[in-house]
Amino acid sequence: MKTLNRVVIGLSMAMLALSAGHAQSDSSYGDDKYRPSVGQEGKDVIWVPTNGELVGKMLEAAKVTSSDIVYDLGAGDGNIPITAAKKYGVRAVGIEFNADMAALARRNAQRAGVADRVKIINGDIFQENFSEATVVTLYLLPDLNLKLRPTILKMKPGTRVVSHAFDMGDWEPDQRIESSRANAFLWVVPADVAGEWALDGVEIHQKVSLQLSQRYQRIGGNIVIGKSIQPILGAQIEGDRLSFRYLDAKGVLHHIKAVVRGSTLEGEHQTGSTYSPLKGTRR
Repeated sequence: MKTLNRVVIGLSMAMLALSAGHAQSDSSYGDDKYRPSVGQEGKDVIWVPTNGELVGKMLEAAKVTSSDIVYDLGAGDGNIPITAAKKYGVRAVGIEFNADMAALARRNAQRAGVADRVKIINGDIFQENFSEATVVTLYLLPDLNLKLRPTILKMKPGTRVVSHAFDMGDWEPDQRIESSRANAFLWVVPADVAGEWALDGVEIHQKVSLQLSQRYQRIGGNIVIGKSIQPILGAQIEGDRLSFRYLDAKGVLHHIKAVVRGSTLEGEHQTGSTYSPLKGTRR
């Protein structure tokens, strides 16, 4: 237990070091009702604000648009949801455990003129429901990221997740975001495509099935046409969009692009300049 405490303290100090030299002075945070201090203890982490440059790059990497719903887990003084609302016109929600900090974030949203688009919840990120989010931002310790990972992976495919400083273990990021003073990681939640699919629209007179294996956004497998088994090539799953190529028994190259919706998919099958509609059902 002592070893674990030392690790957590060390990681917390690392969070402070990541912001050293570029954080504002403590007196510049807060207002006359509450002034938080950089490094103050919270429920699971210490409070270290994400600098403005990185906030901008995180939201840019997530390709935020006005139709998104941004959730910031561990919102602190509300900087990220307020910035998202001001810059992109989104509806943004922050979840903050510290009641005084949550109240400060609400006042900051009011002062920024975005209180109608920014909601600050005083609550626990492991208890509150953020499943409606299309973009999730966070600055937590690695063990907390891993604890959240199963919930995040069940979110709607295509949801973008951006983490300041810390990764998600063996779930490789889709993008590393670099700024002059700190880094972040971006993931796009992939659809669950593992299993066997019956495809309609590939061959007229033969049964076709697609056998897929998956580890996060990495996929592979085979396509079975009658008695012929061919490996799929260049397979990708980006949110709910599946694509791959394969060579048939005659060496002809085929392209498949489809949108996955639960246990069905729909898209197109291309051979040369010929296109045909494609449907699939998971068995």
